Amino acid sequence: MSKAKNWTHAELCTIAVKWLKRPNSNNGHGCHVAVSEVRSGWSGEVPDAIGFRQAGFAPHDGSVVVEVKVSRSDFLADKKKPHRIEGGLGNWRYFMCPEGMIQPDELPKGWGLLWVNSRGHVKPKAGAAYALWLSSNYRSHQDALQDFRQESDWNGEQFILVKLFARVGDPEEVNQRIREALGEHSRIAKRCNAMNEEVGELKRQLWAAKRGEHRDSQGICELTAGLDRLGKDSGDRKSPNRPLRAGGDS
Repeated sequence: MSKAKNWTHAELCTIAVKWLKRPNSNNGHGCHVAVSEVRSGWSGEVPDAIGFRQAGFAPHDGSVVVEVKVSRSDFLADKKKPHRIEGGLGNWRYFMCPEGMIQPDELPKGWGLLWVNSRGHVKPKAGAAYALWLSSNYRSHQDALQDFRQESDWNGEQFILVKLFARVGDPEEVNQRIREALGEHSRIAKRCNAMNEEVGELKRQLWAAKRGEHRDSQGICELTAGLDRLGKDSGDRKSPNRPLRAGGDS
């Protein structure tokens, strides 16, 4: 029997962020953005981990909160927090704890439960993620996500997203760099397509020369040189074909 691990709060927060990004096919919520311990206002809720998914597919899209508990006393005191009474962040909400510390029948209404074993593996025990774990049926997933969905504090969540976005830097500068990168990608793709067509044509001509349809050794050398040049332009250090010896008639 393996020895139980004494997880720290920070360690479980890290595991929670990774779990939030886990896809539905692996019993997660597939969040596109997930962070730990960020404020939802100057005096608002500070979730241990929160993730956001927005892919245009309801009811999967929304926010997911994970509250980490490493002691029974912390869990029992949690219900007294103002945002637990008045409603808080997260369309879906979970407690995460060391395996066995909290039982499903102790949860507030609508909450899920995630156990973390000594190896750091997350095992859903209640909530939408538990329903995903129980069944691979698509309709069952949809129903579970809808059944456990709650109204969230959108103002607090918007605060989190705006502050996170601002930390990236000047949004317009980032936007321009992305546009420039996409433009450069398009230019390079067109150049590569043109080079591929040119390589194909040179290979066809060289093949015809090898078959004896063209006996001009000078022409064969020019074709081979052209392939070598295109290979270097495309970053290929090797010539696509081995050059024929000048003067060869067969």
